Amino acid sequence: QVQLVESGGGLVQAGGSLRLSCTASGLTFSSCAVGWFRQATGKEREFVAGINRSGANKNYADSVKGRFTISRDNAKNTVYLQMNSLKPEDTAVYYCATDRSWTSVARRTPSVYDYWGQGTQVTVSS
Repeated sequence: QVQLVESGGGLVQAGGSLRLSCTASGLTFSSCAVGWFRQATGKEREFVAGINRSGANKNYADSVKGRFTISRDNAKNTVYLQMNSLKPEDTAVYYCATDRSWTSVARRTPSVYDYWGQGTQVTVSS
């Protein structure tokens, strides 16, 4: 049974930082690209950041570039999202997801991802 579990969300003031974790079980994690997505109330789910299998290729949404950093530790089956300089507009439920297609780069389209976590709430107050 595949499980992705996100953690690390919470309430933070604008300008603060949080680190999200996504820990996987039940699949060969090192063979998956992983994406972080977020969904704010009343909005569509959007790509935030992605990392390929080895961790050598990363990409980011323009809205978070320079503030967020994605990384992974395949030995721990975990992907991280370090979020700095948080803004109220970063408030959303954050999800991680796996892409087992052997892609060399993490893709931005939610529909290509096969397993999803339950999400973790991030709230940034002004």
